[in-house]
Amino acid sequence: MYRFHNAKIDTNLFLQLQDLATVLSEDPDLKFEYSYRSYIDVVDKKVTASTVWNIGSPAIQKPGLKSDLYLRIIGTLHYSSIQAMKGYLERIQSSSLPKFAIQLFTLLEDLRLEEIVKKERPGTKAVFQIRKNYLRHYFETQLTTNVTKSYMLDELFCLLYLKLQSDHPDPVFTQANDKTLEQLKRVTPLLYSVFEARSTAAIAEISEQIVLQTEGEFRDCINEYFIFPIAHIEHFTRNTLFDELTRTDSLANDDYEEVDQDKSEYIDEKFSTWHHENKNGDGNNTFLQFELEQGTKTSLIGEGARETEEGDQAMASIQGTSGDSKQNDYSDMESMQKKEKNQGKQMKGRTYGVENKDAVNLIKKANTPTSHEIELYQKFFLEMEPYKRKLSLTIEKMLEHKRNSPRKDLLFGRLSRKLLPIMIDDERRIFYKKNQESNEIDAVFNLFIDCSASMHNKMDETKKGIVLFHEVLKHLKIPHSIVGFWEDANDVKEGYQPNYSHIIHSFTDSFYKNNGPKIMQLEPQEDNRDGFSIRAITHELEERREKNKFLLVFSDGEPAASDYNENGIVDTHEAVLEARKKGIDVIGMFLADGEVEEQEDQMMKNIYGRERVIIPSVAELPEHFTPLLKKLLLKAM
Repeated sequence: MYRFHNAKIDTNLFLQLQDLATVLSEDPDLKFEYSYRSYIDVVDKKVTASTVWNIGSPAIQKPGLKSDLYLRIIGTLHYSSIQAMKGYLERIQSSSLPKFAIQLFTLLEDLRLEEIVKKERPGTKAVFQIRKNYLRHYFETQLTTNVTKSYMLDELFCLLYLKLQSDHPDPVFTQANDKTLEQLKRVTPLLYSVFEARSTAAIAEISEQIVLQTEGEFRDCINEYFIFPIAHIEHFTRNTLFDELTRTDSLANDDYEEVDQDKSEYIDEKFSTWHHENKNGDGNNTFLQFELEQGTKTSLIGEGARETEEGDQAMASIQGTSGDSKQNDYSDMESMQKKEKNQGKQMKGRTYGVENKDAVNLIKKANTPTSHEIELYQKFFLEMEPYKRKLSLTIEKMLEHKRNSPRKDLLFGRLSRKLLPIMIDDERRIFYKKNQESNEIDAVFNLFIDCSASMHNKMDETKKGIVLFHEVLKHLKIPHSIVGFWEDANDVKEGYQPNYSHIIHSFTDSFYKNNGPKIMQLEPQEDNRDGFSIRAITHELEERREKNKFLLVFSDGEPAASDYNENGIVDTHEAVLEARKKGIDVIGMFLADGEVEEQEDQMMKNIYGRERVIIPSVAELPEHFTPLLKKLLLKAM
């Protein structure tokens, strides 16, 4: 569970809302975020939903958040006039009630857009009904609070909302002050004209008239119930946000540079592509035509003043005659290789996630074990030996039983003693065969250990659990790797976030006799960027040929790294889902300091789902590891 201003957010719901934003906008770059209030920003490519909905019950939370997205993406994006909004903002600049003016306009425009959305998508009616019921209760509560605190204009704003959303033609507000009730009565005719408004300009006019009638009577609002629905509106010139989102100008800039042609380097020359296999007839000379879509207009005919940047491209359209060549043509080979290389880089950047665009994976290999590490490993091994012996024996018995259990009721093979099926069945399945299966388990494991600083008081006990895993897997001849991961916070800088993968055992050396003590080199380091590291190790597991692939992630808390705290849990959850889609079983192993708090269990659930093991104390690792490893190995048999 991911937190925003100390509010717990369901990561599954977050991803659903991100998908909804993408589908509604038809723009894969538009990102969803939680914010204090709801707005849309096409400059930074994001749309937000208000965190006010996270206070309610789940039955209210999801519809409320969805309704914000419907209003902003279906409504504001397509049906709000930018010019009318800019004009309104300019006219209220001199107002003594700017906060009230902005909130009033947003409220009235949202009511207009709501009707458009419900008409365009009737399936949203239930969502907006829940929104209406919740906000009506919310503003009733706020009305009482504002009356008590004598926030007069806030009180009036609540009355305006409740008047518009009442199920009765003339609602009575017994707790309101006489002054605000009198003002409500004066603006009611304007207020009801909202239901006849058909444009943003009409809403702006109604809002402005209400503000003008209210000025001089009240001080500005104290609270902020709504914010202006469009961010960076001052940059836009088109009529709607959708036009801005899909604009395709012929030039990025439309300036013009005067150049003295007498002082310029201009060469008037024709280009020809004639050769002996392709003769151009008279009047059929080849020429090059360039369509330049970005740059500065100049009066030069030859080389212009435009300085290109990486990513710019001039599209060349070559016109002429052609014929089959008698020789092999390799002209496209180099460009194709470059294209494939560039595509590979782009794919690599995308697979590691937007949150990890500056993260770099650095490999650190384990050193030759020291005498102290060997001694410590032997100590841990002796402690884990009873668990290892018991678990290994259980798995070996299961393997033996599977190898010796005959396959029955076959159409051919050895004749069974049970011949009754000859008389009662159409298919005479009276034969059997003895199994001759491999002695090896078709599986591969990766033990992935969080080496962040918070593991300081848990690392020794974690190593014991890793030793148990290693010894059992080595005994059963199951390939496995052991990798520690962390981000070096001391070396992080703009555009560079170094993440280390500490290779204790690789798949190729996991059976080596004297490699066990390298496990002792796992030590707590700095931060942890779990989503990035899981994606990196997923690529390695993908290349393995084993049928069953297991990734066990040992961690003691939520991801925490540079520019990663807010979205770390969501990004890690996405990395886990990506790995599972590729056939890798990912299990989260949470290492607690004693009693497990509900929010910690919920956090692991939001990242790993049901495939998680909560360990209250690292001292209990062997007891939890044994049944887990048994379950996974039996699954792989």
